[in-house]
Amino acid sequence: MRAKSQPAASRPPRVHAAAPRPFLDLDRIIHERIRLGIVSALAVNSPLSFSELKKLLETTDGNLSVHARKLEDAGYVSCAKSFVGRVPKTAYRLTSEGRRALDKYLNHLEAVIQATRKR
Repeated sequence: MRAKSQPAASRPPRVHAAAPRPFLDLDRIIHERIRLGIVSALAVNSPLSFSELKKLLETTDGNLSVHARKLEDAGYVSCAKSFVGRVPKTAYRLTSEGRRALDKYLNHLEAVIQATRKR
């Protein structure tokens, strides 16, 4: 008897033995969309205020503060708080460790792209 073939949607994806591994090494701290936006923006325009980042990334105060804190805890971003008159101001900068992490992340993405295009 002949086995029925499974519909394409229910078949497991084929994995090639030589599939690229760089995607496994992506920095999970940077990989999240808002955090990638923060480090990318700071790589080009440093420092940026909380308000500038919020507007640029079109996110909420809470969302931005949680992601910025995660980057700060990892040592990728530094945060300086001050007052302009009576108004608090928070400024973020990409640290040298953050720059290295972003460069490594981008190199990994480029390796995935190159390996994928070769197929």
